[in-house]
Parts: sequence; C-alpha cells; structure tokens
Amino acid sequence: MRENRLLSTRNVAVMGMFGALAAVLMLFEIPLPFLAPSFYGLDLSEVPILVGTFALGPVAGVVMEVVKILIKLVLKPTSTGFVGEFANLVFGCSMVVPAGMIYQIYKTKKGAMAAMAAGTVIMSLIGIAGNALVMIPFYANFMPLDNILAAGAAINPAVGNVWTFALFCVGPFNVVKGCIVSLITAVVYKRISSVIHSVGTERRKRRVHI
Repeated sequence: MRENRLLSTRNVAVMGMFGALAAVLMLFEIPLPFLAPSFYGLDLSEVPILVGTFALGPVAGVVMEVVKILIKLVLKPTSTGFVGEFANLVFGCSMVVPAGMIYQIYKTKKGAMAAMAAGTVIMSLIGIAGNALVMIPFYANFMPLDNILAAGAAINPAVGNVWTFALFCVGPFNVVKGCIVSLITAVVYKRISSVIHSVGTERRKRRVHI
C-alpha cells in the first residue's frame, strides 16, 4: 500500500522524471501550416505525462503538468506574461485527467483507446473555448487581431472572427496533436509501465528479504 501511494519515493521520482522530460519536449515545436498559422506549434510534451498518468493516476498527471511548466520556465522564461504557460497547463490537464480517470476504471487496451479518444476530444473543446475567450484576445495585444484572423483565413476561408478561427484552426490542430500523442503513448506505454511497476515490485521484495 505504501508503494502505491502518490507520494511514495518511487512515484515522486517518476513524476519528477516525466515532468522534466515533458518540459524538454515542450521546447521543441513543430508547425503544422496546413492546419493553423505558424505561431501554433505542435509539441509532444503530453506523451510522458500521459504515460505517467496511466501508470500512476490522474492526480499524478496534474502534478506532472505543473512540474513540466515550472521546469520549462527555468529552461526558457515566459514571453507571454505566463498566459501561454497557464493555457498549456489547462489544455494539457484537460487531456490527461479525463484519460487517466477513464483508464483507472477500464484498464484494458480498449479502455486505453477510449480514454485517449475522450481526452483528445475534451482537450480540443477546451482548446477552442480557451483560445476564443483568452488566448487570441491576449495575443491581439502583440499582433493586430485582423492579422491573426487573416493568417487563419489563409488556411481556411471560413475564418472570420475569433470563434471561427478557434473552431477551424485550433480545433483541428488539437485533434491532430491528441491523435499523435495518443498513438505514441499506445506504442510506448506497455514497456515503460512495466519498468515503472517492476521497480516498485523489486523494492518490495528487497524489503521483505531484509
């Protein structure tokens, strides 16, 4: 029971390691110009956090998201007055927390697929609302809103205001991001989780032997 507690030595080490890895991955962004303007970049920072969330639970997912943002701020200071980092935290949690909750109930391959699909949909919906209400108006302080909308309209002519920008650019972008993150997680989770749990089992055996 002690090994399974969130703040056990093993769990704290895993959360710290995965949070740090996510922070490094957050620094590398790949633009998807066919979906969204170049100032939106795809990063894979949710992969280690989603793996850790499946292994340790949704609360651990939130902890790792916070660790990720804190370490990222050390590696690269904010350029958005912490608004971008806060949005990343919220959007990341909106994927990994629902996915983690579903997987805790249905710990099967189908359950994992359903969990990641639900997390992707929820993240996309939260991303649309968050961008329309917060992110786009905030970035309009640095770039004229007309230029932001024009960049979106160049990709999708249906863009005419902040909500259509969020719906037709940000929404598909987050769906693609969620699918890529889910695919990579599905490939690597089994191997990584077996290592995580084997470490805990080995420590328990050592204690019993002692």
